[in-house]
Amino acid sequence: MSQLRGYRVGGTIHLVVNNQVGFTTSPTESRSSTYATSVARMVQAPIFHVNGDDPEAVVRVSRLAFEYRQEFNKDVVIDLIVYRRRGHNEADDPSLTQPLMYDIIDNKRSVRKLYTEALIGRGDITLEEAEAALKDYQDQLERVFAETKEELAAGNTEAPVSTDLPFPQPVATAVAFETLEKIARTQIDLPESLTPHPRLLPQLQKRAAMLAEDAVDWATGEMFAFGSLLLENRLVRLSGQDSRRGTFGQRHSVIVDKATGESYFPLREMSKREGKGQLYIYDSLLSEYAVMGFEYGYSVANKDALVLWEAQFGDFANGAQTIIDEFISSGEQKWGQTSRVVLLLPHGYEGQGPDHSSARIERFLSLCAQDNMTVAYPSTPASYFHLLRWQVMQPHVKPLIVFTPKSLLRSKLAASAAADFTTGEFEPIIDDKSVNKAAVRRVVLCSGKVYYNLLTERETRGLTDVALVRVERLYPLPTPEIAALLSHYPDNVEVVWTQEEPANQGAWPFVGLEFPAQMGRGISVVSRTAASSPAVGSHKLHDEEQAALVNQALS
Repeated sequence: MSQLRGYRVGGTIHLVVNNQVGFTTSPTESRSSTYATSVARMVQAPIFHVNGDDPEAVVRVSRLAFEYRQEFNKDVVIDLIVYRRRGHNEADDPSLTQPLMYDIIDNKRSVRKLYTEALIGRGDITLEEAEAALKDYQDQLERVFAETKEELAAGNTEAPVSTDLPFPQPVATAVAFETLEKIARTQIDLPESLTPHPRLLPQLQKRAAMLAEDAVDWATGEMFAFGSLLLENRLVRLSGQDSRRGTFGQRHSVIVDKATGESYFPLREMSKREGKGQLYIYDSLLSEYAVMGFEYGYSVANKDALVLWEAQFGDFANGAQTIIDEFISSGEQKWGQTSRVVLLLPHGYEGQGPDHSSARIERFLSLCAQDNMTVAYPSTPASYFHLLRWQVMQPHVKPLIVFTPKSLLRSKLAASAAADFTTGEFEPIIDDKSVNKAAVRRVVLCSGKVYYNLLTERETRGLTDVALVRVERLYPLPTPEIAALLSHYPDNVEVVWTQEEPANQGAWPFVGLEFPAQMGRGISVVSRTAASSPAVGSHKLHDEEQAALVNQALS
């Protein structure tokens, strides 16, 4: 990815400390190539193989690599051929698996001794000077080692940077109507020289008219979030597979000239005119692991920016599970390393089969503890708008996981009014204002698309005794807000969690544990039957399952 637009860093010096064994695995068993560095040939990077027993050669090669990187801003690789004198760890005996190799190593003199003898033989130093230098170095090591003990005993270990404010902290995220108008106009105030695709132009015109029609869809709500942050002089960066257009053709953040093939960024042009903010949106390479890792690193280095990685489908985030486990969910606790990175994961059961339905909500919630990140499943464009703005405006630097819709992207039922963007803030739960609370027998808690399935069926049946409450933030679970909300319903009201996912997946494994523990009351679940696969492959069976769980939730 080092040569791709959006991921260039001006070249990297890759130093491979090649001890010629991987724990107990020999090179002939660990790769097909001759050299461990052969992979770098794909970008035509210079590769220097150097003997670690020759310190002066290592210095010459290192200087050459540095000068190359500085001159050409390209990658360069140093293959430092060395050996591991001891085992992989203190208890390991490498001679058990590499006996011939370690017979040679055991009889080999150390680099220090070989180089000292060479320097003395050339007359560069005397034996006394060599011994004095060795003693001075060993004394430094002992002194530093002793200092580490003193610091640990005194408890002076560095703590992660934090704030005394509770997490999560509410933030005012509404913007002026004039700001929304300015952003909306970017979709139709296009240069005369630009030739948009004839099928795209009506979409842009429709988007620009949504404010006046008081029905803002998902992509437009996102555009308002990005644009308003740019006008507040913030950096917005989004990358992912098909992110410029959007997997589902909803975003079109870039207009490609039909006549010339040139790209035009409406929001970026607005940003340039205003002299505020920076916008970067890239279609990424097809490696979730590599790109998510890059975006995490970018967010660590720029904590004031809105940095987003988007999965083509949320299911594909599992290709980057190492980044999620080792960095995003635990980096702050392990190293005090903070990040505001946002993961956008399309999620929802619409009969597309087991590989295009689930972003694995359960996996992310299983990683949640100690206020390490925010996990949200917004149900409206306005909720999503406020959530994105909250992420960069709130005082806590935490990752954000967002489960985003697919079929709701253009749904009129899910559209937001203009006033929803000019007032309010992100709400962790959304109460049902359409029911007489005193007459409610069941409160259904749910998140995301299933709310609209339940709402449509409830209206069809004319039910008035079932309330539908949306949980927009899954972690931290908003139990104080839920408790306050439930206090307005009858004491004996039944509380049910409803989800599209199987019972062993989705939010239920987390909610089923946390809700009773924090709320002191029981909760039941309506879901698909527990399954090893996220979803069925038959659209007919999917429809039957969906109808059954909706019916059960409302009965």
